[in-house]
Amino acid sequence: MRSRNTPIILVTADVRPADGYVWHSVAETYLRAITSIGAVPLVLPSMADRIDLDAAVEMADGVLVTGSRSNVHPDRYGVTPEEKHGPFDPSRDATTLPLIRLVLQRGLPLLAVCRGFQELNVALGGALLSEIQEIEGRFDHRSQADEPDQRFALAHDVTFQPDSRLAKIVGNQRIQVNSVHRQGVDRLGRGLVVEATADDGTIEAVRVSDAASFAFGVQWHPEYWAETDPPSRAIFAAFSEAIRQHQDAKAKIAAEQDN
Repeated sequence: MRSRNTPIILVTADVRPADGYVWHSVAETYLRAITSIGAVPLVLPSMADRIDLDAAVEMADGVLVTGSRSNVHPDRYGVTPEEKHGPFDPSRDATTLPLIRLVLQRGLPLLAVCRGFQELNVALGGALLSEIQEIEGRFDHRSQADEPDQRFALAHDVTFQPDSRLAKIVGNQRIQVNSVHRQGVDRLGRGLVVEATADDGTIEAVRVSDAASFAFGVQWHPEYWAETDPPSRAIFAAFSEAIRQHQDAKAKIAAEQDN
């Protein structure tokens, strides 16, 4: 029997063709961040037509919705798609959007990163802006670097709202984050509360207001620096603590049912 002291965290996957195969993959940086908090990552293939998401969520103690080079398809939030909106990953959309809603319904801890942040917004009925660097007054939030440490370097500040729960977690009202995205929030999803913004007004972090547990989305990539950057480490530590609390609550319910 699996010890409750070893949490399992579901990790969403991209669908990528290569070498004549279709791969369901996730960057190692997410896996390393999860193992750094003493949990076991379990990669969830983007195969909603073949996987029982209820069963997958039942075996998990938390869920990390990852970033990706692909974008949520505009059809998912009522916008006519254009070539510049891509690349797309429809199989991932079909898996992650219902997964997010199910996780929130079940009360599991949830951390959504970059594309995952955008998926969280769309899953709750929100809409996205594409190519925000083309909007007057907005910064260019893309990274031009190819080398990973430069691509994910801390690039700009975000400011937390006065009542932000993430600010309490990281211990500061203003932190530096990395920036590798082209899309941003247009219409905020139902039940989402803005936690932080960039200096150009771009929404950088949100919280699910009525979530039973830890449920945050961040536009940046804390997983990349989870072992060295204090705010990034604090986010994953809080995620870990919420998972432990969820395990304890689940174990208590199971014990009461056995008696």
